[in-house]
Amino acid sequence: MTTVRIPEDWPATEDQARAVQDALRARVILDEPGPPPRTGHVTGVDVAYDDERDVVAAAAVVLDASSLDVVAQATAVGRVSFPYVPGLLAFREIPTVLAALEALPCPPGLVVCDGYGLAHPRRFGLASHLGVLTGLPTIGVAKNPFTFSYDDPGTPRGSTAPLFAGSEEVGRALRTRDGVKPVFVSVGHRVTLDGACAHTLALTPAYRLPETTRRADALCREALRKAYSA
Repeated sequence: MTTVRIPEDWPATEDQARAVQDALRARVILDEPGPPPRTGHVTGVDVAYDDERDVVAAAAVVLDASSLDVVAQATAVGRVSFPYVPGLLAFREIPTVLAALEALPCPPGLVVCDGYGLAHPRRFGLASHLGVLTGLPTIGVAKNPFTFSYDDPGTPRGSTAPLFAGSEEVGRALRTRDGVKPVFVSVGHRVTLDGACAHTLALTPAYRLPETTRRADALCREALRKAYSA
């Protein structure tokens, strides 16, 4: 497990954080197809918080994209690096998530975030932020649609419906299990929306949430417990 320090130049105010989002958002790449589904590596990242200690634990779990077997994993624990502000949650998590990714012994391939990319009020959620900082292809797969509107997709697995901010499609509601509540997929960086949905379906052979998210969620919770169990 890696212990993380907050970078000295990390934003300390909401205005500073929004300025960073504005500066980095222009670097998001939307016209690359990304890696084909079920090829190479795919990595899930997730975080868990200990609010009483003001601590966050991050996990990165690399899967073989074809078999979904675990190839490698790493964790990091650090202080929460920013107050809770809707729309700025990435600033609470990114230093620790980056440390977990950097601790991996192999290339992560596509990175799947438990959260948002373009489906974000400022079109720059965690998946986009992480993608720009690392240069990696990233997508966001969220459990809820944030503030955006959508029509319920069809009942069968694989059905989709656009996720709208006004008239702009910022993601898709995607049914990963027949008749089960959809997940909400958005582009982060260097992947198309069609590709993001295809990856999400490839990662959900048995459950609503991607295997990447399920594995990373369990690992970051375990890391948080171990950090303070001694």
